[in-house]
Amino acid sequence: MDVICPLWRRLIALVYDLVATLAIVMVVGLLCQLATRGQLITTGSQVHIAWWYQPLQAVVVAAYFVVSWLRGGQTLGMRPWRIRVTAGDGGRISARQALVRVLVAALPLLLLLLAPALGLKTALWAVAGGWVAWFATALFAPRRRALHDLAAGTEIRLVL
Repeated sequence: MDVICPLWRRLIALVYDLVATLAIVMVVGLLCQLATRGQLITTGSQVHIAWWYQPLQAVVVAAYFVVSWLRGGQTLGMRPWRIRVTAGDGGRISARQALVRVLVAALPLLLLLLAPALGLKTALWAVAGGWVAWFATALFAPRRRALHDLAAGTEIRLVL
């Protein structure tokens, strides 16, 4: 039997996924440093990061979420909390739904582009505020869906 998952449980699972994501980012960083023989990030009068590095990290992290949702509806963080991403009817989500979900969930990261004008601290607070707004919809939506779930037509359900 599936029931709609409370927001607090989703957020705790997201913290677990943050740890998994950090590990993925570190491994990709190591592999990129090895592939570039330590020239991925260069310093001098300014720090220079290879143009392809950050987009690669974004693709790898997005792939972690999309593949996890498509293969059973759960990320590593969702498993211990017994929650699952489903389509609105309770079935598996489609590849399109998974892509829409991950892209809409990542939209607040675009606020990091404000960092040169406003400073990194302010831009990070803006990203945090964006995600608070994204998840705040789950407090008021009838089926407790966050903005990315509304956009993708998905739900997070507690698996009993």
